[in-house]
Amino acid sequence: MAGFPVVNAGNYDLQIDAGFTIDAFTLDDAVKGVLDNPDYVLNGTTQFASVLESTQSIIVKRGRRDIGDTFSAGTMSFTILDVSGIFNPFDEQSPFYDVNQNVPGLAPMREVKLIRYDNANNPELIFRGYVVNYDYNFALGGLDTVTVFCADQFYLLSQTYLDELNVDPETSGQRLETVLSLPEVDFPAGASRDIATGTVNLGHGSAYTVAAGTNVLSYVSQINDTAEFGRVFMSRDGVFTFQERIGNTLSAPVADFHDDGTEIPYFGLGISFESDSVINRSVLTGLNGNTATVENAGSIAQYFIQTSSITNSLLHEQTSIDTAASYLLNPDPEARFTSVETAFMALTTAQRDTVAIIDIGDTVSIEKTFPSGTGTTQLAQELSVEGIEHYLDISSGHRVLISTAPTTVVYELILDDPTYGTLDALNVLG
Repeated sequence: MAGFPVVNAGNYDLQIDAGFTIDAFTLDDAVKGVLDNPDYVLNGTTQFASVLESTQSIIVKRGRRDIGDTFSAGTMSFTILDVSGIFNPFDEQSPFYDVNQNVPGLAPMREVKLIRYDNANNPELIFRGYVVNYDYNFALGGLDTVTVFCADQFYLLSQTYLDELNVDPETSGQRLETVLSLPEVDFPAGASRDIATGTVNLGHGSAYTVAAGTNVLSYVSQINDTAEFGRVFMSRDGVFTFQERIGNTLSAPVADFHDDGTEIPYFGLGISFESDSVINRSVLTGLNGNTATVENAGSIAQYFIQTSSITNSLLHEQTSIDTAASYLLNPDPEARFTSVETAFMALTTAQRDTVAIIDIGDTVSIEKTFPSGTGTTQLAQELSVEGIEHYLDISSGHRVLISTAPTTVVYELILDDPTYGTLDALNVLG
């Protein structure tokens, strides 16, 4: 099995790009220049240094905890125990030091990958991004540690700014493609993008001209947060992903979490039933001045006025503005599961493989058992995944927190089935 074992969790690897081929044969080097050395071969095989064996803990946070939040850069941090000092950036004898360029190999803006190997020894990426900072802690009389902070490619977009952009009529997905392909952005195309077309048309002309100096990530967020209302994020394997406005979801959960001894067990469950989720008055205004105000009188009478206001929408068609304002209404509070947390030590091998690769935009099912005075009842909800947090401790294992949001679930039509064979809004052709 590849990688290194994490107790009660499986095999993992944590790799950092050193910027040079670290296992290449090197003339006149006391270690790398030894003939027939199996560890240092002609031309080498990899630029990635594996550091998991020296790592104490890893934290990965991606996505958002609440559907009303803006997607930001996913992050990973980990702490290395530097027993032999090889992670010290001043150590020129370190195997990670680039002697040809006379610079540390492990340096900021190097690519980093957290990998888990499934039961069939297939590598599955949990996080892919770049090192932002090495925080080296010198310990007097003790062992030095290095805390490494990383971010996905949204960090690169947050450091990039646009020249003036005179936009053409485009859908939300087409506008994202345009922005990412600009020479001052130059975000990788092809397999590095998974961008849906989008469900709305964005405005153009002078009112929608993007000013020079506009932050790229801010504009990307504006496309999603003021017009499409979908999801825009970096996937666990480093692909820029844009998903359209969240609507009906065909029932197909990738994981079922239960507390009754069946399916995937969990130890933590978040439940929300609060007034903060109520929106009974929605105001949305495009940059061209077109506006729409939608109210739910019954909700206002019961829960008072609670308003959502967007004043910089990239929508320009009045029909789209009207539809978006109605879409944002949430007139009645609803009790729902907001998160679920599980530990790999309680899972089977197959369940670990399933949970490890859950990603933003997936659907999961959560079932909770409630004891009552007359017996036991159960409540099951299918929810969309909005955020994922991984916590790895090399000595104690791996746990995952999944943040969720409500989704309108429809089911595949099944002929002659008494429940799913009825033609209606909840039973659809697959």
